[in-house]
Amino acid sequence: MLKTILSSVALFIVVFIAPAQTGGELKIYLIDVEGGNATLFAAPSGESILIDTGNGGANAGRDADRIMAAIRDAGVQQIDHLVTTHWHGDHYGAMEEVSKRIPIRNYVDHGNNVQPSPAVDGFLKDTYPMLYGKAKHTVVKPGDTLPVRDLTVRVLTSAGQVIGTSSNAPANPLCASFARQPEDTTENAQSVGTHFTFGNFRALHLGDLTANKEFDLVCPGNRVGTVDLFVVTHHGQPVSNADVLVHAIKSRVALMNNGTRKGGQPEAMKVLYSAPGLEDLWQLHFSQLSGQEYTAPGLFIANLVDQQPEAMPVAPMPAPQRGSGAAPAPVHNGPAYWIKVSARRDGSFTVTNSRNGFSKTYQAR
Repeated sequence: MLKTILSSVALFIVVFIAPAQTGGELKIYLIDVEGGNATLFAAPSGESILIDTGNGGANAGRDADRIMAAIRDAGVQQIDHLVTTHWHGDHYGAMEEVSKRIPIRNYVDHGNNVQPSPAVDGFLKDTYPMLYGKAKHTVVKPGDTLPVRDLTVRVLTSAGQVIGTSSNAPANPLCASFARQPEDTTENAQSVGTHFTFGNFRALHLGDLTANKEFDLVCPGNRVGTVDLFVVTHHGQPVSNADVLVHAIKSRVALMNNGTRKGGQPEAMKVLYSAPGLEDLWQLHFSQLSGQEYTAPGLFIANLVDQQPEAMPVAPMPAPQRGSGAAPAPVHNGPAYWIKVSARRDGSFTVTNSRNGFSKTYQAR
């Protein structure tokens, strides 16, 4: 009788513990939402953070499909924290559609929109309260943390503010040569920026934070430190990714969530390729703004162009000016591929290109 009872208890313990065991790796998915952002962090505990939900309008269903494909691959059952970095349509657009497909427990943002827009302001007035009214809503400030078992998730920037200085922050010698840009009054500068720690592995995601705020974050002392993985800021555009930050964090690997004609301009690529300690740059899309001169090797690019020309120009394509009437970027109608990172507590991690199956492992430092 006692043996039977003990066997039953042991079975209960195994069944109770099993859901929390997902291989002991932190999984990160950089999801193709055509030049927007959607990045999924799935912890070994089964808890998750989704940063941004891609584009809205006619593309909301498409981007929600792509986000859900990554969620299923990760084995995630709910989104514990949905972080909207800022109120631009390529970052929050498919939120309502995603919310119909998976439970979201906590909606996280920086607060009010600072860049008036009828579409954004209408969403924040009517739709957004309806969504978070069924869950929880958190407006974060620098220094806050998001509770996720197995991870330390710290907010570094929010609502135009950066985390406070620390006497332990090492001086950043690059600060002296930085030239401030005109102040950015758009939502980009309001971005929620987050730092992830998983054992000895560290990752950084700053949304679309622009150069002056990057300076404020790492000057006069570097409050970020060094990281293993850098999700390249603002789709790889040169209005962000100042060397004062990119070179200070000394990331081993950079992941760029660019589009075919969004991000990857030569100015930004030069900063990334010259960053101390960078081993590889992985791109979500081939960038026509990089051309062959500045692009990463094809093995490291998840999505190419659907209609490939007979010869790809070596020179980068000039970036179209806003409101110039330029033709739209080529539509990507083929399969959408993600870049997946599998990180381990010792600091080692593997990056995989789902288009071609190519993967590379980076040993712990």
